[in-house]
Amino acid sequence: MAAVVGIQELRRPAVLALRTLAVATCYYAGGQLGLLRRLTVEGAVVTPLYPPTGVAVACLLVFGLGCWPGIVLGAFFVIVSITTPAPDTVGILAGNTAGPVCAYLMLRRVGFRTDLGRLRDGLALVFLGAFTAMLVSSTIAVVTLMLAGKFAASSFWPIWFAWWTGDAMGVLIVTPFLLVLLGARWPPPTARWKEALAFAVVAAVLVPAATHSSISALFLVYPLLVWAALRFRLAGSTPCALFTSVMATIAATDHVGAFTRLSQVEVMLKLQLFNGAMALTTLLLSAVITEQRNTRLSVEEACQELAEALEHLTAHDTPAARAPVETQKLRPGRDER
Repeated sequence: MAAVVGIQELRRPAVLALRTLAVATCYYAGGQLGLLRRLTVEGAVVTPLYPPTGVAVACLLVFGLGCWPGIVLGAFFVIVSITTPAPDTVGILAGNTAGPVCAYLMLRRVGFRTDLGRLRDGLALVFLGAFTAMLVSSTIAVVTLMLAGKFAASSFWPIWFAWWTGDAMGVLIVTPFLLVLLGARWPPPTARWKEALAFAVVAAVLVPAATHSSISALFLVYPLLVWAALRFRLAGSTPCALFTSVMATIAATDHVGAFTRLSQVEVMLKLQLFNGAMALTTLLLSAVITEQRNTRLSVEEACQELAEALEHLTAHDTPAARAPVETQKLRPGRDER
């Protein structure tokens, strides 16, 4: 017994170390992907879509608060890959960690479910996990950089807005995708695979054309997102939203399509308005459809149980069981005769 307890105690640090390393690796990989497409706003380098923030929130929701050291480690390696560590690095690390942790605490406070099967879960992720919690990360990081003399105080608000929207888009677009991916059934069901294949082909053609078109055809992606939400729910809408956001970010950083002849600030504003509206529509619509489906299945299950209960009760109320009672009712009449 003592040997078993000792082995379990040894496993805990090993599991914690592996989990921390895995979270840090995922965070670092997301950071490198985000830095492939970056913009310069008032002299500060920002990313319109910062995937590590979404990775951090998803890891906290799945593994718990104990994985925060992996977030710090991954954020440190991302910073080291683009600049030399300085005293202001501590403030940036604190902001990058505090934002996802605040998102986790607020979401758990309101009873958030990682399956996103209710409308309230979608609303909580949007308004608490993304818009509210990322105020913490952007404010800490941008104030730290300003105090370190990296930019003038007059540039605070444009840089702060770009930082906040980049982090918020990471939560809105990447976190739902990872939660759905981790909670999916493997292997996935093969029902409607022909429709899924047709949808993938249409998305692969329509989304790049809409985001890179010179006639500003970004609105063409919305029917596709509605199709994904109605037919495939979160399993189809979240990958489609991620793909659309990536294509739009590429078009924005290349200044093509709807982002031609715009300044960096205008590009950032237009892109984030599109990404935010798209992610909000996709997530909430999919959550509503999933909630209605779950409600319908619950009602059908309750009706089935009620039918089985009635069948069980009527099985005992047969003519053979009623015969003695009917005989007893007739017997007094015969005695009177």
